[in-house]
Amino acid sequence: MTENTDHQWNELKQSLVPLQNRPEDYAPLLQLSRNKSLILLGEATHGTQEFYKTRAEITKRLILEQGLQAVAVEADWPAAYRVNRYIQGLGEDTSAQQALGDFQRFPLWMWRNTVIVEFVEWLREHNDSVSAERRVGFYGLDMYSLYESIDAVLSYLDKVDAEAAEEARRQYGCLEQVTDEQQYGLGVATGRLPSCEDEVVAQLVELRRKAPDYVRQDGMLARDEQFQAEQNARLVRNAENYYRAMFGDRVSTWNLRDEHMTDTLSALREHLSARSGEPAKLAVWEHNSHLGDARATQMGRGGEHNVGQLSRQRFGSEVLLVGFTTYGGAVSAASSWGGKVEHKAVREALPESYEYLFHQTGEAAFFLELGERTPAILRSPRLERAIGVLYLPRSERQSHYFFCELARQFDAVFHFDRTHALEPLDNASQWARETPETYPFGV
Repeated sequence: MTENTDHQWNELKQSLVPLQNRPEDYAPLLQLSRNKSLILLGEATHGTQEFYKTRAEITKRLILEQGLQAVAVEADWPAAYRVNRYIQGLGEDTSAQQALGDFQRFPLWMWRNTVIVEFVEWLREHNDSVSAERRVGFYGLDMYSLYESIDAVLSYLDKVDAEAAEEARRQYGCLEQVTDEQQYGLGVATGRLPSCEDEVVAQLVELRRKAPDYVRQDGMLARDEQFQAEQNARLVRNAENYYRAMFGDRVSTWNLRDEHMTDTLSALREHLSARSGEPAKLAVWEHNSHLGDARATQMGRGGEHNVGQLSRQRFGSEVLLVGFTTYGGAVSAASSWGGKVEHKAVREALPESYEYLFHQTGEAAFFLELGERTPAILRSPRLERAIGVLYLPRSERQSHYFFCELARQFDAVFHFDRTHALEPLDNASQWARETPETYPFGV
């Protein structure tokens, strides 16, 4: 190493805060979050135990110490809202595992796993111990649940306005020519089906118009139920647009999805702030690719934006972006879309990557603040790994790496050098022996 490189390397090592499985491990992050209202907590994969457990522990501390009011996750609104009702002491579910029952869409393990069960039960116990005004919510930001959201809107209107429910059935009837979202999108793209855009927009406008009548009499609970119905109607409108765009270019659909998630986050923040009478504080759990600022990445240069970028642009200094990385270990992932979950070994990170650089520090796990304090050695672009619901190790460089500038992408990162696979609730016995730990090395 040159003298300059030695200095940069020492600067990096001195900037790290080693994690030693103690409560004080999270003190630097909690200090950074103290004056923030949106704490965005990422993950480098959708199937790593350490990422999920760390986000859960941080979120618990934010609830207990900083008055966090809600957790918003990369999941469909209707399925997450069933969990929300459970942790609020509402509905008929008697356990967290039962409350997770509406998560039936691939990939199941993202939310149906042992860490989430424990976290949801903790939320229920916490909410049982505090006043109604201090209870924490659990919400989904994603937009894939077109037909489930239609059912939720109709169920709500059946309770509050039978005449409006019949009109909504007529409007949404346009979408009943098929029962699959992608079939609808393909049908419109090929001219076999008419677009239902006007109908779903009209239904959202009507629900908003009548909202004051629906909540005038019954207080906070009625406002919450009307809000969730309106969010479902907004989701139907946006999902209809998304599935029509699906058969165009990828950039368009990616941007539509992240715009929807950011708009949902903004609406949720506004709703909770109005309910409590003070600015709401929320934690967001999504993949690094959604929560790291896209302007600092290869995807941004390709025309894509994401929740992290849009949140910074919309809320400025209120936002804290936190990334998670790993050098190697194991992950829960599939080999094809819709495939079963497998227990896969993660290849050691490429030498040109941030993960490889972090591995060279010799620390098993650490926290690192970025921004103005970013060590010089991290200021140059490098590769970063992203594993979603699929992991394809044989094409890893093309499938799972992209260039970025870490110091602009995140405000801070957690690194876990060797990680473990997230344990799914479904087919766990098959998962445990699905793929040998030596895969893909074969030794």
